[in-house]
Amino acid sequence: MRRISLLAAVVLVAGCGANPPAPMPVPSATSSTFAQQKAVPAESNPPGDIPDNIAFVAYTSTAGRYRFTHPEGWAERSQASTVTFTDKLNGVQASTGPATTAKTADYAEKHDVPDLQHTQAAFELSSVLAVTVPAGDGVKIVYRRNSAPDPVTGKQYRDEVVRYDVVARGREVIMELFGPVGADNVDAYKTMIDSLKLL
Repeated sequence: MRRISLLAAVVLVAGCGANPPAPMPVPSATSSTFAQQKAVPAESNPPGDIPDNIAFVAYTSTAGRYRFTHPEGWAERSQASTVTFTDKLNGVQASTGPATTAKTADYAEKHDVPDLQHTQAAFELSSVLAVTVPAGDGVKIVYRRNSAPDPVTGKQYRDEVVRYDVVARGREVIMELFGPVGADNVDAYKTMIDSLKLL
């Protein structure tokens, strides 16, 4: 009987070890810790404006069937149909999924905004608007959050995020453009969202 119990314990431990560990949470992951953070002060002279003369290069997601242009030289991180490009404090993230009808501002306020409140650090809503961009119709949500801590210094910045949720060809693409509060990135953001196309 003792040998059988020991064998069962070994099998149980081996079975537990067969599954890969859960991924570490990131600033946009669901966590009450993020939602309870206090907003860090915005920088009076924030670093990280995207240069007006920067070159843009094309990116195509085969898995997500979309494409857009982003500033040349930005670091790429991708997983399945989601891609993130970053440089210093600025970035853009795009992801996709099935959808047949464009969201309304009312829908976004009732569903997307509460989700963001629970998944973004020190979330602060600025606006929710229905929009039409070259890729299709959708909504634009502007909000602020705390950035992820710097891996070396632990410093956080107050980010402003411009989030587009666009529907076309039976799918939606969510594009989030972000940088420190006060950065002058309007032209670069417009270039990126105007270049978005669902394939």
